Amino acid sequence: MNKRIFISGSLAYDRIMDFPGRFADHIMPDKIHMLNVSFTVNSLVERTGGTAGNIAYALALLGERPIITATIGHDYQRYFDWLERQGIPTNGVKIIADEFTAGAYITTDQADNQITAFNPGAMKYTSDYDLADATPEDSIGIISPGNVDDMIAYRNEFHRKGIDFVFDPGQSLPIWEPAALADALGGARVLIANDYEMEMIMNRTSLSKAEIQDRVGAIITTKGEEGSIVSTASDVSHVAAVKLSGPPIDPTGAGDAYRGGLIKGMITGKDLVESARLGSVCGSYAVEVHGTQTYRFTAGEFQQRYQATYG
Repeated sequence: MNKRIFISGSLAYDRIMDFPGRFADHIMPDKIHMLNVSFTVNSLVERTGGTAGNIAYALALLGERPIITATIGHDYQRYFDWLERQGIPTNGVKIIADEFTAGAYITTDQADNQITAFNPGAMKYTSDYDLADATPEDSIGIISPGNVDDMIAYRNEFHRKGIDFVFDPGQSLPIWEPAALADALGGARVLIANDYEMEMIMNRTSLSKAEIQDRVGAIITTKGEEGSIVSTASDVSHVAAVKLSGPPIDPTGAGDAYRGGLIKGMITGKDLVESARLGSVCGSYAVEVHGTQTYRFTAGEFQQRYQATYG
């Protein structure tokens, strides 16, 4: 039976601008208390992004049709058109007619300094997807950074129904209440975070890693070019990072791609170490390009890259 994959998270437009100078040349340190500057940029590129969209894109490349449970604004049509071209259904996405889609406005100067403004827009609202017919036999979920009320609600529903889910709090960590975060960990098949985020989770919840391990099936800690660690109550395994064909270009979105590969492994019956290897392969493609939904691969290319690292 093919499992339905439910992805709770965000949908966003990333609007990336290039400033042909250095911010430092236009900001006077003695006037920082009354800052008023304007930059003329060379270009603006709009790309689809957001955690749910990025994870769904990775899974679509791997032959899946995940269900996104998220919100989007009245400017949804371009994103929907893109998702439909990738074979990703949009029926789980709730349109908020009075808001723009969440958006990150990123300006980068010649020294690679960035100024970013983020408008949550439609992400301020819950998506309210009905999981009434989801069962442990036919479903798996991932809870990625997005609307925190959604993250709590879907976690509670997956846990109540006994549905396996991956808990991925990531960049939402600063806005979690400690008690709510500690509760949300309970029952997850996998908690996934990078090493900095794991420290944040322990600090905010006042739980040790061993205490967190008691609440979840497994902990996966991603460590960039150092690979990842899969920890269970009985074992700790290191998963090597994938060998790239050239230098990395942009790490943005690699974590979401990793999560897509991880879930693909989980729903096809692979153990967590093997699933993490698939995640590493998928993530390696994302770091080779600019943008979070711009990489591509064929099944043959994916397998070849897997073999080059893991044999």
